[in-house]
Amino acid sequence: MKTSNEVLVIAEVGQNHQGNLETALEYIRVLAAHGADVVKFQTRNNKYLFSEDAYNKEYNSENAFAKYYGEHREKLELNPEHLTILKNECDKNGVKFMSTPFDEPSLDIICDAGVDLIKIASFDLGNLPFLDKIAKKGLPVVMSTGGGDLNVVRDSVEILQKNIDDITILHCVSEYPCTHDRLGLETIEKYIDLFPNCKVGISDHFSGTLSGPISYMLGARVFEKHVTLNRSWQGTDHSFALEPHGFRNFVRDIKRVPEMMPVKKDNTLGNESVFQKLGKSLIANTDIHVGEKLTLDNLSGRIFNSQYIPVRESNQVIGKVVKNKIERGEAIQYADFKG
Repeated sequence: MKTSNEVLVIAEVGQNHQGNLETALEYIRVLAAHGADVVKFQTRNNKYLFSEDAYNKEYNSENAFAKYYGEHREKLELNPEHLTILKNECDKNGVKFMSTPFDEPSLDIICDAGVDLIKIASFDLGNLPFLDKIAKKGLPVVMSTGGGDLNVVRDSVEILQKNIDDITILHCVSEYPCTHDRLGLETIEKYIDLFPNCKVGISDHFSGTLSGPISYMLGARVFEKHVTLNRSWQGTDHSFALEPHGFRNFVRDIKRVPEMMPVKKDNTLGNESVFQKLGKSLIANTDIHVGEKLTLDNLSGRIFNSQYIPVRESNQVIGKVVKNKIERGEAIQYADFKG
């Protein structure tokens, strides 16, 4: 697949709405205005997803919303009926609606709500029974690859390709946050080579924006970034997520990269306004007499109100024979040469 310049930027809200519908809607409106192409959430049926022991385990953390882990997770979930409202808000704001189903019941719920794309979390990379169910939904899929080696990634892609063609593979490092020296961005090029029929991108947990433009340079065209309305809010994902201003810069800088690359093909080279104002013109460094050649020794440069022969064109005049006497300090002009 030939790589185009077109990019897709996914704003990963996850559960940073903290279970509040109005906050979730605000994320959609703000992120759409700041350049997102897709706004993504997460959907869990916690009592299905967690064993009874895991659900009822005490959760001692400064980010806990309840004493027990299951209750904590429930407080971060939106009502399944709210997903249709989110879908409508995405449509209204011109962005695609996306969610990560963490279990089979949630897969059915998000599809019933009308998601435009399905996200596969790194947790389910290699979960072939679940991936088979996702593929049979027939929707475009974006899959993160954190924690998986190439064999696992390859097997996951193969089972998805049995039912769908629109597959995106996101290089991902499952560290929260991920420091700059752990990003491993060269993996992007490996995925492009190994999976020519898939789109390739990055899902990173780096707290800065530089990973976006660099990933683009390596061939990534899909970018998923965690976002928050306030990095100081309670919760594990807020501290490394981008606030709206940072997300806007992330999108801006990615989309600027292809505009930075082409060599200028107009006639502005050397005619930039700074040279018109402050560019030096060639002058006679000594009196130059009729029949004398222009040399390195009898030429210099000076700034005039109007430019004559720019000093950068000295290679075109050195060795020329003058037909007029030129006083020291006078500007050299092409009319001063013989022939």
